[in-house]
Amino acid sequence: MDKHIILIGAPVDCGKRNQGCRMGPDAYRVAGLAQAATALGYEVSDLGNLNPEIVEVQPHRNPAVHSLAETVGWTKTLATTAQAAAREGVPVFLGGDHALAAGSVSGMAAHAKSQDRPLFVLWLDAHSDFHTPDTTESGNLHGTPVGYFTGREGFDGFPPLEATVDPANICMIGLRSVDPPEREALSKTDATLVDMRTIDEEGIVAPLRTFLERVEAENGLLHVSLDVDFLDPAVAPAVGTTVPGGATFREAHLVLELVHDSGLLSSLDLVELNPFLDERGRTASLMVDLTASLLGKRIFDRPTRPFSGNHA
Repeated sequence: MDKHIILIGAPVDCGKRNQGCRMGPDAYRVAGLAQAATALGYEVSDLGNLNPEIVEVQPHRNPAVHSLAETVGWTKTLATTAQAAAREGVPVFLGGDHALAAGSVSGMAAHAKSQDRPLFVLWLDAHSDFHTPDTTESGNLHGTPVGYFTGREGFDGFPPLEATVDPANICMIGLRSVDPPEREALSKTDATLVDMRTIDEEGIVAPLRTFLERVEAENGLLHVSLDVDFLDPAVAPAVGTTVPGGATFREAHLVLELVHDSGLLSSLDLVELNPFLDERGRTASLMVDLTASLLGKRIFDRPTRPFSGNHA
């Protein structure tokens, strides 16, 4: 993993109607994200907060869709920034709502293509975000980024994709709120879908390790997209889309520790933090702690577990 971390403020607040995520990037800074990475031996650059490109698009045929032009503008800005930053280090996108992943992931997919490597995505979220602007009933575009970067139809006005992400290269962990149209569409893909029942019955380690072994075997780049609502709202209340029954404090740390052990991380989203809903910065601090685990913070050193070959 590259030792240069590039913080990219993405105060995206157009993916849903409940406002507040635009304050997320600065909340991460105040909670000490840069200092945590520096303490772990990383060089940290901060590009500050970006602004969306100003674009004009036609209203979508689905009248529920809102903030389309702003979302398209953010997608263009973040895709361009992702490609440039990925050449210099590990981009960390400080959100902002999950609509930002349309730009961050599509940009990383284009970068991976330029390296002649596949992009894999670890999606840590209560929601699959596999809607399209045609299928969303709420019109909230933070529910559509996976649909966009996998090349689904209906994204009129969005920038053409330089590279799509194969759904077979996506692992979604923590699912517990998936709408019927998304469920039907996902059933036709080879995406790895790990809902909370699967975690309760089988644990969280086995499907993640299997996925990471595939990334390594195929010489892939790995993008991790961490949504606050991956976590149970009892430990992370600062999110406007709370869904009970999420990952525990320890499960979340374990996932990110295993990703670090793999050495595969290429880029990261931290999304859906709404400081307006937080309790004295509790959720922001937890997200910084989780990022530290992803970057290698641990209580005891352990030998790095190999992610290929016979594990018997």
